[in-house]
Amino acid sequence: MTTSASLFDEARRLIPGGVNSPVRAFRNVGGSPFFVSRAKGSHLWDVDGKEYIDYVGTWGPAILGHAPEVVVEAVREAALHGLSFGIPNPSEVELARLIVQWVPSVEKVRMVNSGTEATMSCVRLARGFTRREVIVKFEGCYHGHVDSLLVKAGSGALTHGHPDSAGVPGALAALTVTLPFNDLGAVEALFAREGTQIAGVILEPVPANAGLYFPRPGFLERLRELCTRHGALLVFDEVMTGFRLGKGGFQERCGVSPDLTAFGKVMGGGLPIGAFGGRAKIMDQLSPDGPVYQAGTLSGNPLAMAAGLAQLRELERTDGYARLEEIGRQMEDGMRDVLRTVALPLTFHRIGSMFCLYFTAGPVWNLADARKSDLEAFRRFFHGCLDDGIYFAPSQFEAGFLCLRHTKPDLERTLDVVTKNLRSTCR
Repeated sequence: MTTSASLFDEARRLIPGGVNSPVRAFRNVGGSPFFVSRAKGSHLWDVDGKEYIDYVGTWGPAILGHAPEVVVEAVREAALHGLSFGIPNPSEVELARLIVQWVPSVEKVRMVNSGTEATMSCVRLARGFTRREVIVKFEGCYHGHVDSLLVKAGSGALTHGHPDSAGVPGALAALTVTLPFNDLGAVEALFAREGTQIAGVILEPVPANAGLYFPRPGFLERLRELCTRHGALLVFDEVMTGFRLGKGGFQERCGVSPDLTAFGKVMGGGLPIGAFGGRAKIMDQLSPDGPVYQAGTLSGNPLAMAAGLAQLRELERTDGYARLEEIGRQMEDGMRDVLRTVALPLTFHRIGSMFCLYFTAGPVWNLADARKSDLEAFRRFFHGCLDDGIYFAPSQFEAGFLCLRHTKPDLERTLDVVTKNLRSTCR
């Protein structure tokens, strides 16, 4: 009989760590991962037959729920005409048109196959456009496994990059400067000292790879001012927030326009996809028109384009963003009621259909604050909820995601399980 345990044993013999993306190995919480056999709506079923209410949602893309009929049918129809062409197809133009219509800062867009490709391309384009080399990023903002961005900050307010992964040359990492998120003083000091060397500033406007925390009022606006004054590009990584928090992403909510934006995940409905776009003057530096090279055999492939168009159009047709806000508010109200009943230092964050429960009293404004969380308490809570059929992200430092298929009974069941396991954690 095939079980999650037997599959993981075999996977560890065949795949590094037994997984194809590290967080899936459950190293942050201990234990072994379960293997999914199918998913539908807001629920997963593992190969052992156990059912879960899912709040990971393939790490964001399952915004309509798993296996939505409108996306499945669009992919099936596209597949009948060919899986990939290696030459332009009409759906590429349709999806590009929709993105340009929805995101005012984007005048031109190029399709790629992942968020990592999108951020990597933004960094190269920023350097090529400005003819500068230094990139600024922030602690807690993850931009994919790009060499230039796999760096971390030290204990000081300003740290020139040190590799956060073996295989990243120190000389390349040294061209990346890492600052604490929400620290305007550090940003202003850096620009005063090195502004003429900075090609671009890249950040998740809402960091969602260190849990979920938010920019302080004025932080993004000041970044925009500094980049404009010093001739650097402001790059928003909206791989997590783009098309999830609204048609125009978080930039629509905050009113700050970046020069470049990286997209991914949500726009593909579960298929491998990414995109990046911005002002035409910048985007025209890309090959074949300009000197900045970027290419991809499967970029704009018809299946991903069909899935993306179907998902985004369905969100628009059904007023999905208003419904997601409603579901998010219901969860937040319920969670805050629960938190008032338990004697634990906890902080709950939510924006739209994204959320995080930190096991710290807070406030949480940056990665240093998030790291104050009680990871052992989170581990016990995670496994208790998993045993009870609720699947939250297997790390304190990841966001959770709601979808349009989460029902009132789903939320009620989830809150009951959360209450039970928080009270158990208290003891």
